[in-house]
Amino acid sequence: MEKAEEFEELRPLLFSIAYRILGSVTEAEDAVQETWLRYEASSTPPVSAKAFLSAVVTRISINVLHSARVRREEHVGPWFPEPLLSDPYQDPERSAELADSVSMAALLLLERLTPLERAVFVLREVFEFGFPDIASAVGRSPAACRQLVVRARRHMDAGRPRFEADRREHEELALRFFDAFTEGDIDGVRELLAADVQMVADSGGKAPQWAGGFFGADHVSRVLAALVASFVRIGGIVEPHQMNGQPGAIFRDRDGKVIHTWTLDILDGQIQTIRTMSNPDKLGHVGPVADAWAVLRETRQARRDDTHTYTTT
Repeated sequence: MEKAEEFEELRPLLFSIAYRILGSVTEAEDAVQETWLRYEASSTPPVSAKAFLSAVVTRISINVLHSARVRREEHVGPWFPEPLLSDPYQDPERSAELADSVSMAALLLLERLTPLERAVFVLREVFEFGFPDIASAVGRSPAACRQLVVRARRHMDAGRPRFEADRREHEELALRFFDAFTEGDIDGVRELLAADVQMVADSGGKAPQWAGGFFGADHVSRVLAALVASFVRIGGIVEPHQMNGQPGAIFRDRDGKVIHTWTLDILDGQIQTIRTMSNPDKLGHVGPVADAWAVLRETRQARRDDTHTYTTT
């Protein structure tokens, strides 16, 4: 098998490793491209292309993550990973585990780990690499890697709520939720929200937060029903879509440009957290990005017009 063909066969795995370590689609794609350049330039064929390429993409990702941590500390407001529309690496026997490992909740927990802990945890717990291969990838002994995994697992387990794996049930609940709030049905929205639901947004200080920073079922339901109904009336599109292996949606303007994405955390038949990504720097891979400020102004004007019409009739 030629190098290029071999690499393309492994590309989905390499991207999936890099994305889980970095939490960025753009940076993961760059890491995979750099891995290819190094592989193409190598003169000695590796014993195992999978082990070699996985080691290279892991080392590159660890280096990138060290510098990315500095940028994240300077980030304005909450920081979320770039939304992932679909994971290119698939294993039918472990689909639920893989989906859980790429969820927003899991990626945010991974942020608690050091870059080295994060890489070792991803290789072992998500992709089930053996410790000799992990040790080769990160430049540590197998025994040291075992200790890193134990420490990382302890950090992850301490903060991880267990989300049920019934994806069909979650999808049905999400569709009911999106139908209710696009129709302005406050009661329908509220009954699907946990009492202490949170709505948080990553705008990076570069876009409006829309409905970010709200807490509690009553508050969140009223804000959503009022704002989103006006958004839909001006031609806005709410497109339900899997996001990081979870129910979510892409919000587009009337021309189909991306305004923001939503990801829903669901537990015990209720929505616990709504995470909004409106930072334009993290949406380019989803599609052409809209002028979110202009859309919000138009939405608010439509809401004022509706209110004025209601009060004068």
